[in-house]
Amino acid sequence: MKKGIIIGLFLGVLITGLIFIFLNKKEVVSVKKEIVNEESVVTKVVEESTPSVVTIRTEQDVGTGFIISSDGLIVTNKHVVADVTVSYKVVIGKDEVVEVKNIYRDPLNDLAIIKIEKTNLNMVNLGDSDKLKVGQSVIAIGTALGEFRSTVTTGVISGLGRGITAGAVGETEKLDNVIQTDAAINPGNSGGPLFNSSGEVIGVNVAVSQSGQNIGFALPINLIKESIAYFRKTGEFERPYLGVGYKMIKDSGAWVQSVSENSPAFKAGIEKGDIITEVDSEKLIDSDSGDLVKVINTKKIGDVIEVKIWREKIEKTIKVTLEKKIN
Repeated sequence: MKKGIIIGLFLGVLITGLIFIFLNKKEVVSVKKEIVNEESVVTKVVEESTPSVVTIRTEQDVGTGFIISSDGLIVTNKHVVADVTVSYKVVIGKDEVVEVKNIYRDPLNDLAIIKIEKTNLNMVNLGDSDKLKVGQSVIAIGTALGEFRSTVTTGVISGLGRGITAGAVGETEKLDNVIQTDAAINPGNSGGPLFNSSGEVIGVNVAVSQSGQNIGFALPINLIKESIAYFRKTGEFERPYLGVGYKMIKDSGAWVQSVSENSPAFKAGIEKGDIITEVDSEKLIDSDSGDLVKVINTKKIGDVIEVKIWREKIEKTIKVTLEKKIN
């Protein structure tokens, strides 16, 4: 009887041990597969997308850009090509150097489109930055430190909807609704693409924090797509300009936080603290359905619009003549 109990216990321990080993081995295999899959995603994106990433250079400065059309349109940051007194060149592939024909600089965003005379180019696929989630994997490709071309860094989206002030002293620009990432964004990476794991560009690398490690920022690609669409339609970036800094307040409208001097809003009498509730009878309910800049961008330079505001518990209607922004 005791012998039977001992054998039974031994078999039970043996079976339990075998099950444990089997499950543990299965878990190790699963982890290995996950690592391999993750590496495959990165290498696949890099292999497919690197031919569409270019280096933009003058005799002194170097930046990054990426091809958005097979006939020679390239996106980069405005600050990469800010100097209008120099000529720019684009390095494609390993060593092919092409002269820049035209540069179109966006007056509202840190964005520029470069035109080169070349066709049959590899172009990137543009994703949807409205669907991004914190923690999502991202891949950055660019010319790190202005020297190391096709440098790849990986990371995750660390935050969304950030507001930053970027640029050198005396040449700063406020950027809203940018993507924060811990993928290394080095000097020279500006204007380069930020990819998701599907190989779609979801952002344009724009800045790196000088006060923290592994904190980089990118313009959301949906903002870029709107600018590209306008550019394709009109051949320029010039859009109507109101001249207010604001914050959308749900169910109220656009709360004016600042008014630029000599702007259309300033000339019409819009003041800091006003809440813009309507533009030409279109209600500004919240940032999803009626963002102020989206409404203004449907207008034309020279249009006279009716802006309904709420000031000190009194509703007023003000006429504003939209102008183009002078940098």
